[in-house]
Amino acid sequence: MADLNKIVEELSGLTVLQVAELVKSLEEKWGVSAAAPAAAAGAGGAAPAAAVEEKTEFDVILTEAGTNKIGVIKEVRGVVPGLGLAEAKKLVESAPQTLKEGCKKEEAEEIKKKLEAAGAKITIK
Repeated sequence: MADLNKIVEELSGLTVLQVAELVKSLEEKWGVSAAAPAAAAGAGGAAPAAAVEEKTEFDVILTEAGTNKIGVIKEVRGVVPGLGLAEAKKLVESAPQTLKEGCKKEEAEEIKKKLEAAGAKITIK
């Protein structure tokens, strides 16, 4: 169990881009898709709908950069702390990507509004 805790601590220190690269690497190595379990969980019927109503933490996902990629990159840099220009560009170009995890509904809506004003397509889960 101590090894698992060590792995969790190491993964917690990764940036969003590093996590995205890790996910892609694992998908390629294992021949799976990380999106499949999430889709299967949403297909459960009425029980998941009730869970969504109680949800207090949301993930903001950039689904598409849109036509104004430069404006979206600027907004992404404002939303994701610590991103340089090259990192933000890479994140935007590799959409769909999770920009922010575990934020409150108001914050998620504000981020969505800013990015959609810049031309991006955003999903909140």
